[in-house]
Amino acid sequence: MRAYLASSIGVACTAALALPLALYPGPAHARTERAATSGSTQSLPLLPLASGGLDRGVAAPGGDTGDRGVAAPDVRPFSLVGVVWDRPSAGLRARVQVRTRAVGSGEWSPWRELLPYEDEAPDPDSPERRSARAHGGTAPLWVGDSDGVQARVRAERTATADADGRVVADEGVDGRAVAGGVRAAALPAGLRLELVDPGEAPAPPPGRGALRALPAHPVPPRPVPPPPVRTHPVPPRPASPQSVPTRPARTHPVPTRPVPPRSAPTHPAPTPGGAGAAPGAKPSAGSSSRKSSGKPSAGLPSGLSSGKPSPDPSSPRPSPSKATAGPLPSPAPSTQPPSALGAEVTKANAAGHTAPRPRIITRAGWGADEKIREKGHVYSKTVKVAFIHHTVTGNKYSCSQAPSVLRSIYRYHVKSLGWRDYGYNFTIDKCGKIYEGRSGGVAKAVRGAHTLGFNTNSMGVAVLGTFSTKKPPAKAVKAIAKLTAWKLGLFKRNPRGTTHLVSGGGNKYKKGASVKLHVIAGHRDGFATECPGKRLYKKLGSVRKTAARLQGR
Repeated sequence: MRAYLASSIGVACTAALALPLALYPGPAHARTERAATSGSTQSLPLLPLASGGLDRGVAAPGGDTGDRGVAAPDVRPFSLVGVVWDRPSAGLRARVQVRTRAVGSGEWSPWRELLPYEDEAPDPDSPERRSARAHGGTAPLWVGDSDGVQARVRAERTATADADGRVVADEGVDGRAVAGGVRAAALPAGLRLELVDPGEAPAPPPGRGALRALPAHPVPPRPVPPPPVRTHPVPPRPASPQSVPTRPARTHPVPTRPVPPRSAPTHPAPTPGGAGAAPGAKPSAGSSSRKSSGKPSAGLPSGLSSGKPSPDPSSPRPSPSKATAGPLPSPAPSTQPPSALGAEVTKANAAGHTAPRPRIITRAGWGADEKIREKGHVYSKTVKVAFIHHTVTGNKYSCSQAPSVLRSIYRYHVKSLGWRDYGYNFTIDKCGKIYEGRSGGVAKAVRGAHTLGFNTNSMGVAVLGTFSTKKPPAKAVKAIAKLTAWKLGLFKRNPRGTTHLVSGGGNKYKKGASVKLHVIAGHRDGFATECPGKRLYKKLGSVRKTAARLQGR
């Protein structure tokens, strides 16, 4: 029988002494990371529960000394927990439970399960999963502000029998004999508990906290017409001995035939050529003194040619010994550069069936630390399927805490699991707010890490929370429809339709299989998993219908 103390204070102290909580050097055992605004990660090793180690409240009922656990009554504040191990391909056949102590009140939570997470991950053959930084792990759990934790891991037990079908004793984990003919599953190497502090997000730059909602068919900006040939007077030339009185500057093209110098008149000569002719000029029709071909230039009034302009009467006339100055270069057309919005509008209008873009809170808006993710982006050719998920992080968060939950998951994905970036392409909170997920552009086919075997040519939309037994909020369901209607419309997808994806390998479809899927599908459609929860999965039919209506189908 295990030794234990009666009081809860004694329990915590004994646990702390039995399992040294000093953070051993080395990334496989313990580490601490801090940044001014991006939070921190504490990593505690999960050690075997020796006799007389943790009390009955920490050790799992019916467990043995092969179980793993940790008790840390005094740690820096954290808000999210998860368990990770070294190799992502090594499965965890065990039950993982944690309980935490709230900051301020000092109350301990009940024991809560950490659920499997191997199905929401990069594809098996992707560089992201084969990276030396990649690790296996459970789903993270949001616990709120906490400063104490206890965790236990109990390996699965399976009965064994001899050739005659009799149950016999066998060796359990770590080479120990397990009584009663029961085998304990081997636990993966490097088991450790991750405690994530989301930190405080810096204020986003002005105008970059969210992408505003856009109509389905925005009107492209009207092209800017080219400027007139010349809307300013000719620069003054050096004065000649003979000069003419100054007259108002013209704002229309002038004839191109040079006018020979003449004595300065006291008033302008009659202009038979009309209002478009230069004062003092001879009639242009049939004139033998015209040097040009006499054909009017395109875009100019009749009687005007495209040759060299004549001097403006407001400037001094050139002397006969000096050549007439050449034409002035016209200013370059003022063309606005194409914007990202313009490209998105063009793409959406070409699709035929479009929907308004909903308001999207950007990564800057929820405080993503861009320094911790891997540089660059990975894209697919298109988006054929939108996979719907729930984050299984629990429902005990307020809408104002949602950015903190996202920053915690982001740090867990990158720092604890070793992924290149946040796994989902978009996330939606219980209040229906939509958040940009993996970086690379909300309108682009960014390849995520959300549906093992089907991350190519798809996108992942996760709703914050756990919806196995709890009904998803109506605002969140409506936001799924708005988001998928807009994004799938950019790639000419019918939300009520079906399509095919090629499996990259998983527990439901073998690698290379062509799988028929709904354009809006649940995670469980591509992988044998409970995700996105029974209650949320039942809502996908209405999501498809609403998304199609928003596209005008």
